[in-house]
Amino acid sequence: MSKTSVQPVPNVMGRARGPRGFGGPVVKARDRKGTIKRIWTYMRKQKVAIISSIILVVLSTLLGLLVPYLIGVIIDEYIIPKNLNGTLKLLTLLATVYILASIFTWLQTFLMVRVSLQTIRRLRQDLFDKFQTLSLRFFDKRTHGDLMSRVTNDIESLNNALSQSVIQIFSSILMVSGVAIAMFLLNWMLAIVSLLIIPLIIFTTKKIIKYSSSNFIKRQRDLGELNGFIEEAISGNEVISLFGQEETTFKKFDVVNERLRQSATAADTVSGFLGPINNFINNLGLALIIGVGALMTVEGFATVGIIAAFVTYSRQFFRPINQLSNLLNTFQSAIAGAERVFEIMDEPSDLQDKKNTISIDSFKGDVAFSNVNFSYEDDKPVLKNISFRAKAGEKVALVGPTGSGKTTMINLLMRFYDIDSGEINIDGRNIQDYEINQLREKIGIVLQDTFLFSGTIMENIRYGRLEATDEEVVAAAQMASAHGFIKHLPGQYETHIMFGGSSLSQGQRQLLAIARAILADSDILILDEATSSIDTKTEIEIQRGLDQLLKGRTSFVIAHRLKTIESADRILVIHHGELIESGTHEELLAMKGFYHELYESQFTI
Repeated sequence: MSKTSVQPVPNVMGRARGPRGFGGPVVKARDRKGTIKRIWTYMRKQKVAIISSIILVVLSTLLGLLVPYLIGVIIDEYIIPKNLNGTLKLLTLLATVYILASIFTWLQTFLMVRVSLQTIRRLRQDLFDKFQTLSLRFFDKRTHGDLMSRVTNDIESLNNALSQSVIQIFSSILMVSGVAIAMFLLNWMLAIVSLLIIPLIIFTTKKIIKYSSSNFIKRQRDLGELNGFIEEAISGNEVISLFGQEETTFKKFDVVNERLRQSATAADTVSGFLGPINNFINNLGLALIIGVGALMTVEGFATVGIIAAFVTYSRQFFRPINQLSNLLNTFQSAIAGAERVFEIMDEPSDLQDKKNTISIDSFKGDVAFSNVNFSYEDDKPVLKNISFRAKAGEKVALVGPTGSGKTTMINLLMRFYDIDSGEINIDGRNIQDYEINQLREKIGIVLQDTFLFSGTIMENIRYGRLEATDEEVVAAAQMASAHGFIKHLPGQYETHIMFGGSSLSQGQRQLLAIARAILADSDILILDEATSSIDTKTEIEIQRGLDQLLKGRTSFVIAHRLKTIESADRILVIHHGELIESGTHEELLAMKGFYHELYESQFTI
């Protein structure tokens, strides 16, 4: 769990992450017009559906404008003269208009929901694809919960706005314009009276939107922070219980939760003023229309039917204005969410293929580091002037104290990060000359911290090579000594395991990871403490299989148990980011240096 002092958190590759907050960087408002334009670039791919919706909106609006006029005609020409047949005919026509308007409204809603879902699907896909292009450096600076919040909450907020609000905005504007024209055609004096309260509505709406905008952005940020905290609490539940930190975690959650409550309350309270205030203004306008209309009717400037039509028109006039006010609030939340999504999509991909990369079928495995320097943070070097060469087929071991830079060297070889200076070559070519995907496909790796996906054991092993047959999967499991425990599971290779493989022991998970790497059959193999969670007997069995696998392949083995790397062709001793010793096991012992001290500390009493 993140502490107030902000302790480093190890990532999946074993390196300590730098300080971070619960939800990453504070979200700042961007150009809203630019954000809306970017949203439109996704929506315009469905022009046919949008145009169809607009046509339906126009039809339903025209029918809606016809209703008050028919009501006025019924009152003046049929109800007051007591013409029952005419009244029934007009009421039938009025009912037909209502039914058609309802059908058109349903159709336009149906189309816009489809447009919204297609738009959100593409946006979510682009965001997910963007995640795949970002380096570990990006993920080191942000909590997984905050990133999940952008994929789920922020995009869903935009989805709600698009499916419910976009077409309503057009409908509201069209209705307001049509009602204004109809009122002027009926009675221009009453129309002017009706429009007198418009400036008051605009003024109050503008003021409330101004104060609520920043609160909506803060609410989205605080929601991301809360999700980040929850993700850490669930992932680290075992550690929390182990150290008895439940009460501390409760208190920290209460602080983050309260922060979200305050920002959400501020956003919703301020925006919530719109409804009551506009209702009061609407009722004020309605009273004004009725009062002035009554005087005009007495003086003979209007009829009862016209007054009734105006009352209906006034409700049609003010309702969309109220809707526009509320829709603007909805859009404040949606735009804030969209900005957070586009912030990720605008993140520069610091690891990209060069224009003229070369394609490869396989590596011979000749690896060379030349004067490599690297730092995760400026002015804090992790590797300093590292130079060595691993010939094709050699087994190279990396040893040294925790935090000395061993795993970092592997991260650089895999191009999870790019070096600050120097050069890393494979088969005489800079690794930046190869396509990143091809480079990583040719290098197999088994991590100390094993990750398993939700699915069957067969599927998890086959992840190393998707086209592998069932027989090849079983053979890889046998070589990794995983077959023994798999065949005793209820479903054997079809046994379903949960996300992360929590139903298996750490040692069993590591065996599956080794089987996955064996199945991948990579040209270069990396073992990062691959047998650290396995008992000694099983480790010896696995080592036999790995020895067969490593024949003819360049391999890098990170190990703290020095007994496991005595047979390595070369051992590199890393200390404080520097390569201080290099040689075979016997040569290093004879040097009586740092390696000798490490070895003696493990094997002497």
